[in-house]
Amino acid sequence: MDVLVTGGAGFIGSHFVKRLLKADDIGQVTVLDALTYAGHIHNLGKAFLSPRLAFVEGDILDRPLVDRLVQRHDAVVHFAAESHVDRSFYAAGAFLATNVMGTQTLLDAAQRFGVSRFVHVSTDEVYGSLPTGSATEESPLRPSVPYAASKAASDLIALSYWHTSGVPVCVTRASNNYGPNQHPEKIIPLFVTRLLKGEPVTLHGQGQHIRNWLHVADHCAGIDLVLRHGTPGEVYNLGGGTDLSGRELTALILDACGADWDAVTYVPDRPANDLRYSMDCSKAVHSLGYQPRHDLKEGLAQTVEWYRAHPDRWAPMLRASTAQLQLSAPSTPGR
Repeated sequence: MDVLVTGGAGFIGSHFVKRLLKADDIGQVTVLDALTYAGHIHNLGKAFLSPRLAFVEGDILDRPLVDRLVQRHDAVVHFAAESHVDRSFYAAGAFLATNVMGTQTLLDAAQRFGVSRFVHVSTDEVYGSLPTGSATEESPLRPSVPYAASKAASDLIALSYWHTSGVPVCVTRASNNYGPNQHPEKIIPLFVTRLLKGEPVTLHGQGQHIRNWLHVADHCAGIDLVLRHGTPGEVYNLGGGTDLSGRELTALILDACGADWDAVTYVPDRPANDLRYSMDCSKAVHSLGYQPRHDLKEGLAQTVEWYRAHPDRWAPMLRASTAQLQLSAPSTPGR
């Protein structure tokens, strides 16, 4: 099976590409990535030693390019997306263009050239905040922020191509990922890198927000199962089984970094910050044999050690990310 992986130079996508290249039944793997601030060629690292890996720098909105690539592959695994919640407040148009129109461009090509599998990678944020209980794949979509809304829209568009045209789409929705190589705009690498630099970290509100944490390797294993065995037209929740409040997560990071609570300050909560996410993942467990295997505390310690050993990788990204956020945020009147 030849596989096109969009966003394959990003955090999760690059881990998935490396997993594919270890499989004997996978032929050509082509990465299509625009190499925006969150995608980096170095994330693929030693994967470039494989003669089965091809890399194409380009945009999923480039229809002629997408057509040329899709027609050469049996399957598409679609990671490419704008994904940072805070950025979506200031640049919602970019999120809608990439996450919605980019997905539609890929689906059009998949329809024309008859791919055998199309896996659309999404997020638990599409379900919105759940005070109690857990979202199943049949739960309503109630996104709160532009990022989550753009992903919910792309999920529905992807599934519509199955219902109307028979494009063999599966949708995966994952909880918060962590692990090596993650861009330092996300909370775990942001806190870890700041603490390693001796700088304070900030919690929104009182750190009461609850998220489920999934090691990136477990997420990729779940996507692999969906690629190989998922039923077209179905949605699969992929969670990690470890729910933590922001304070609980911070305590683990502080311990792993050898820091204490003096390094923590609190800031006002950001707009529409969902209090709690929770997914029921029993469908993937029972139908696909999905089972996360990484212990959070051990996985977090290994992640911290990666950042400790690779400041050359994350320090430039941290600086570039801060500068981009400052440029994209709306200016204050009179300044």
